[in-house]
Amino acid sequence: MMDYIQQVYKGKRELWMFILTSVLISGIFVLNFIAFLFTSPEDMDAAYEMMKSIPANLSLIINLAPFAILLILLFIFVKFVHQRSILSLTTARKKVDWKRIVFSFLLIVVITLITFGISYYLDPSLIELQFDGKKFTILLIISLLLFPFQIGLEEYLFRGYFMQHIGDLVKNRWFPLLFTSIFFGVAHSANPEVAEIGLVTMVFYIGTGLLLGIMTLMDDGLELALGFHLGNNLLAALLITSDWSALQTDAIFRYTAEEANTTSLEIIIPVLIVYPIILFILSKKYNWTNWRDKLLGKVVEPPKENYKILEDIGNRDSQL
Repeated sequence: MMDYIQQVYKGKRELWMFILTSVLISGIFVLNFIAFLFTSPEDMDAAYEMMKSIPANLSLIINLAPFAILLILLFIFVKFVHQRSILSLTTARKKVDWKRIVFSFLLIVVITLITFGISYYLDPSLIELQFDGKKFTILLIISLLLFPFQIGLEEYLFRGYFMQHIGDLVKNRWFPLLFTSIFFGVAHSANPEVAEIGLVTMVFYIGTGLLLGIMTLMDDGLELALGFHLGNNLLAALLITSDWSALQTDAIFRYTAEEANTTSLEIIIPVLIVYPIILFILSKKYNWTNWRDKLLGKVVEPPKENYKILEDIGNRDSQL
């Protein structure tokens, strides 16, 4: 059976296709990062304040809608330029395993609710209940409609398209794992949290990218990463908000401090302790083995005589 990165051999892999698709789809992240580098702190603060002046739900739609367009565009390029199925970009399995998506979704939701509950119990002074049934219902609908596109684009682009095609180019697994994790962090570098808390926040973003990349390579598919990412982002929007967070929403709770008082340790602990625990749970449930080869091994191109077989498989999968 072909593993996840080898799914790339089910379609066309010309370098110009990869460059064109990468530039068009990830250009928004690159431009955002360049703008962040060359924009003064004062201008960044002014931009954040302008976003705050927009009604929360409208602001959320403005932020998330472009992801839907880009995800559809990515699928079009994979299907009609690379001429392979979306299934091959999703998983090495014969069909998408929805149970995996649900399990990882519930896993991060439970962990987040438990940690939030403990934090609220220990010190509720800076957390204010702001629940408004009407506003929250609208937020919930928007979130359920648009967050799947947002996390879908990030997973299909970083852990999917880039992981597979860069793996094919460099013929190993460790480089695309590191590259996509760092790029994932850079793509979030303009978030207000980075300016508010400091560059240590990048440890969290890059660490999260590394976690999702390990999930993808060890499990031979995006299912676990998709579920985890969706659960994390939904709760980030629905559970608690703050004046300095990337998403200003009508969440259930609001963090009332005018500025973040998060310590470096609070940023690093999830990456160094919670994330390994999550990987341990998943590895036991899904019987992951051969870690070294799956994360650090070579990407082997199938023998030329097998290309016709792979093409037939790709054509069959494209009908799914």
